[in-house]
Amino acid sequence: YDFDGTIYDGDSSVDFFLYALKRKPSLLCYIPRQAWGFLLYGLKRISKTELKEYFFSFLSGLDAEKLAEDFWNQNQHRIYKWYLDQQQPDDIIISASPEFLLTPICRRLGIRYLIASKVDVRSGKFSGKNCRGSEKVQRLTKEYHISQIDNFYSDSHSDLPLAQIADRAFLVKKGEISEWDER
Repeated sequence: YDFDGTIYDGDSSVDFFLYALKRKPSLLCYIPRQAWGFLLYGLKRISKTELKEYFFSFLSGLDAEKLAEDFWNQNQHRIYKWYLDQQQPDDIIISASPEFLLTPICRRLGIRYLIASKVDVRSGKFSGKNCRGSEKVQRLTKEYHISQIDNFYSDSHSDLPLAQIADRAFLVKKGEISEWDER
C-alpha cells in the first residue's frame, strides 16, 4: 500500500508541516527557504529529493519525533475505513513520506512493515533516495526480498513500477477504489 492519498486522506508531510506551524508559528521563517526550493524545482535546477530537503528544513526548528506522535493523536481518524476493514498482518506500507512521520501511525495500526524515505529529524536531509517511483521497487526487493505483489494500492501513477509487479493493482481516489487499467 502507498500511504498518502491511498490509506490516508491527504498528504501527511504537508499536513504535518501545517500542524507544526499552528503549534509553533516561528516556523514561518522557513517558508522563504521552502518557496526557494519550489522555485528551483520548477526551473528544473534541483531534484525532487532536493526539493523535499528544502521543504523539510523546518524540522530543525522543533522536536519532530514528539510532534509526530501528537500529530497522529489528531489525525489517526484520517486513515480510510476501507483500509482498516481489509488490513492484514503482512501488509507493507511503502511511501515517499518520511519514515519518522509514518512510524508512529504504523505502530498504532499494528502495521509491522514500513518502507519510507529516511529523513533526518533534526535537519530535514535525506539519507538515501526519496522513496518514490522505481526506488520503491528497489527498496521492496532489497529490504524484503519481494519481487512480486499480490495486491497493490496507490493514488498515484508515479507508482506504476509497483503496479507492474502486482497480480492486481488498484487506484484509490478520495477513498474510492478502482482497477488500475494502465499497466
